[in-house]
This record gives sequence, C-alpha cells and structure tokens, in this order.
Amino acid sequence: MVASALQVTMSSLSPSSPSPRTRGRSLCCKLNSMSAVKIPIPPMNPKDPFLSKLASVAAASPETLLNRPVSSDMPPYLDLFESPKLMATPAQVERSVSYNEHRPRRPPPDLPSLLLHGRIVYIGMPLVPAVTELVIAELMYLQWMDSKEPIYLYINSTGTTRDDGETVGMETEGFAIYDALMQLKNEIHTVAVGAAIGHACLLLASGTKGKRFMMPHAKAMIQQPRVPSSGLMPASDVLIRAKEVITNRDTLVKLIAKHTGNSEDTVASVMRRPFYMDSTKAKEFGVIDRILWRGQEKIMSDAASPEDWDRNAGIKVVDGL
Repeated sequence: MVASALQVTMSSLSPSSPSPRTRGRSLCCKLNSMSAVKIPIPPMNPKDPFLSKLASVAAASPETLLNRPVSSDMPPYLDLFESPKLMATPAQVERSVSYNEHRPRRPPPDLPSLLLHGRIVYIGMPLVPAVTELVIAELMYLQWMDSKEPIYLYINSTGTTRDDGETVGMETEGFAIYDALMQLKNEIHTVAVGAAIGHACLLLASGTKGKRFMMPHAKAMIQQPRVPSSGLMPASDVLIRAKEVITNRDTLVKLIAKHTGNSEDTVASVMRRPFYMDSTKAKEFGVIDRILWRGQEKIMSDAASPEDWDRNAGIKVVDGL
C-alpha cells in the first residue's frame, strides 16, 4: 500500500501530468482515500492483561495515551496499573487446588494443611491440650468436608506421658480424641509409625475393623495411668486424685478390651506392668489388623511356625523343658 502511494505521488510529479493545481487536487483525493482504508493490525491476544488494560483506557479516555509524560523510572504505559508488577515473586507462587500447578496467588500452605488436604491427621506429639484441640478440629473439619471418604490417622505419640514416663497431660485428653473418633461417620484408618503408647495405643486400636495398620518396626505399649506430681498437695487431695486415676485405668481397660477382643481380666493383667508389643505381637493381641510389609505380608503369612519347623525336622518337644 505504501509502495502504491509512492508510485501515485511520483506519477503525479511527472512532466506529462496536468497543471500544478490539478496535481494537488488529485494528490489530496488519493491521500484521503488511503486514510479511509484500515491498515491491518496484527492479532492481539484477548487474554493479555496488559493489552486489555491499554484497550480499555484507550476506549474510555484516549487523551491519557496521547499525552504521556516522559519518565525513565518506569517502562511506558506501566503506570496505568494501580499496582504494576512485572512478575510474581517466589513467595507469591502457590499451587492450585490440587497443589500441582503454580499460580501466583499467595504463599504456599504449611505441611499440616497439605496433609489435611489428603485427609491425613498426624499425631506426632504427646497428647497435651494443644494437640488434642488441633486433632479434634481436623477430624470435625474432614467429616464436614465429606462424611463418606475415610480419614487416615497416623500415630507416633507417647500418649499423655513423655518417653521417660513423666505425665504431661490429663487422661481426658486421650478420651477426648477417642470420643471424637467414635462420633464420626467416616471410616477411620489408623496407622502406627514409631510408637503408640498408652492412650495413643487406644486410638490405634479404635480404628475401623480391618483398617488398623502398623509399620514393621513400630512399637505399641499399654500401661496403667500415672498419678501426676502431688507436690505440696494435702493428703485428702492426693487420695481424691488417686481414686480418679483408678477410675481412668478401669475405663482404659474396658475400651482396650472392647477394641482388641480380649477380656478385661486379660487386659488388666498385662497392664500391671508396661506391656510392649512389636507389630507381630500387636496383631496377635488384636490392636491392629495388618502389618505394612510392602509386599512381604504374604511371604510372612506363608512361613511355617516354629512348631511346624520342629515337627518337619523330626525334633521332639519334651514336656517340662
């Protein structure tokens, strides 16, 4: 189009052209016809926020784009945005709803929130009031989100005591989480990783039947509740607290017997002293249903018992030895 315009202009200035006035009139007509023709514009991405903003400003107030102040501190037209940003900072990059796509929205959530998104509740501390509050809140939230999907409870806790046996929480902390589990409509899949001692062992055994698991090298232990430090407490108050501990012990015995299938006398007998169980012993006692061997469970189940090995080897067991 530009070449044709130059060609028209050169032809109008040739010696065989008409008078200057006629040449001026024809040149003006040609230029007017050229201005009326729309010059093609490259296609614009309609989703481009920068170009869309420029188009909206040009449609509303063209003078804003025509009378631009010259500023070397900012790229041209970037000041049209209220908060111009050339690119998102790393702290503003977050994954999407499924946390697998980067989107510049806000900082990423913490690890417990990611676990909660996978319907996982992790108890990795003794059962103190702060832990109990968080666990119960997460259980209630997951049931509110979906009352049909299972909830996965991972346990690595020493219960209401520390690893040295010192009491750090009241027995009601464990009973509070247990009651919350019993009120849920969801299936509860419990998994022991590390240790499940005292009330933590009760929580492990209280999962849905057939959905109670244990890592191969995890430990479970049940024991009698301990009397907190009495300090300068009067003798009458010490007696009252001792009676409360006995009541909590009887309740713990009944609940463990209920979920393990053992009699209360059996549970009370083994709880007289700390009763440790590895994964195999915990399965025999009824605390769990399966050991997470990662493919080795069938091999272990097919292995012959020690008695069968002796019988097949021709070894006779002498009574009394």
